[in-house]
Amino acid sequence: MKKSLITLTILLMTGAFAYAEDRQMHHHAMMQSKKTTEDSRTSLKLKAPMRDHQLSMMREHLRAVNDIVSDIATGKFEQASQTAHQKLGLTPAMKKMCNRYSNADFKKLGLAFHRSADELGDVLTSGDVNKSLNALHVTMNYCVQCHATFRQ
Repeated sequence: MKKSLITLTILLMTGAFAYAEDRQMHHHAMMQSKKTTEDSRTSLKLKAPMRDHQLSMMREHLRAVNDIVSDIATGKFEQASQTAHQKLGLTPAMKKMCNRYSNADFKKLGLAFHRSADELGDVLTSGDVNKSLNALHVTMNYCVQCHATFRQ
């Protein structure tokens, strides 16, 4: 029962991310076909090198979340905790990177995301699936909020 609940949760999360990505791609295609710029999100106005670095970091974060979900599903909570702390947490390098952005709201949201990932890492050590998924949900909400608010 517990494994099927985990599997269902993972499938729902994966489906939600795929749906959101598909909707974003559809929205982008629609905007391109209308030749409009109705994207009301705040532009970070990043220059190409910083933009590329930011996109690379977001892909790394997504891979880390995927690893954490897999580790929860297979009961590898200590490994999931290490991933949360090392790849998503507020390490000195992540703090330095977040502080390089000029947009104060983006910076604040980024720092909150990384702090929540450290909290996730702490919760994961409990081995409690429900608490772990709830903590992951909190962390992922920062991703959703950021992507809804900001664009490159």
